[in-house]
Amino acid sequence: MDELTGFQRDILYCAAAVDDPYGLKIGREMENYASPDIYHGRLYPNLNTLVNKGLLKKEKKDDRSNLYILTPEAKQLIIERRRWEEQKLEEIEIDLN
Repeated sequence: MDELTGFQRDILYCAAAVDDPYGLKIGREMENYASPDIYHGRLYPNLNTLVNKGLLKKEKKDDRSNLYILTPEAKQLIIERRRWEEQKLEEIEIDLN
């Protein structure tokens, strides 16, 4: 997952988190998490990059929308990233007070 930008990684997480993951819904999920201003001009090129990398499968939802489904490779990358994050968190101490 190290070849992805943080924004692309967040897209994968958000696509995994929503039912019926079409572009606008993924964008809304990103806005809830990351930023109130997720622009189409940034979201859709990154969705297409993830499709081209084989991490999302693009399917027609209707005449106006596409679904972006995680591929098995993307799911494996998310699992590996979570393991890495857990390992790093075990290695550090963070004072939350």
